[in-house]
Amino acid sequence: MRKLKLSEPVHSRTALMTFAATFAGFGAKLGGFARSRAAVSAVEFAIILPVMLLLYIGGVELGDGLAIQFKATLAARTVTDLASQYVSIDTGTVGNILNASSAVIAPYSNANMVVILSEVTTNATSQGSITWSCALNGAAHTIGQPVTLPSGLQSPSTSLLWGEVTYPYQPQFGYVITNTISIYQTSYFYPRMSNSVSGPASC
Repeated sequence: MRKLKLSEPVHSRTALMTFAATFAGFGAKLGGFARSRAAVSAVEFAIILPVMLLLYIGGVELGDGLAIQFKATLAARTVTDLASQYVSIDTGTVGNILNASSAVIAPYSNANMVVILSEVTTNATSQGSITWSCALNGAAHTIGQPVTLPSGLQSPSTSLLWGEVTYPYQPQFGYVITNTISIYQTSYFYPRMSNSVSGPASC
């Protein structure tokens, strides 16, 4: 059996110290690498942040626009549906019907929203014309004005109610959608209680 020399433990300790020093140096390099990665991450975040903000704000503006479009559709349907339940409508009643659109469009502002409620009557050749028309925040249609109805509603000698809502959507921030978008929605209802609805003498 080989005998250990007295000098061997000294060499072992030296090797161990050398390894420890090498490992410490390697650890320092790793620390520097980590600090470098943190700096790179900060730069990447600074580059990505404007894009993320743009996407977020754009999503908010698009979401509001879609919500207003849905509410405008519902408002047009509401005023037309309400009017279809009457045989005769006077000035006060048509005012209440038009004002009902404000409750539907809430919580969005109704200040610039235009609502038009009209009755359209077709002749023997299915050509429509305005029988009466009233408006909120805008101009009503002229009596006798020709109207081209959708193909599915072009029936001869019939009357139907026509509701229109126009909403000028102005984005809250205006960073992504910079211009005002005019949202226009319509709805048609046949009279429920009679063949036609007698409108007010004036609006």
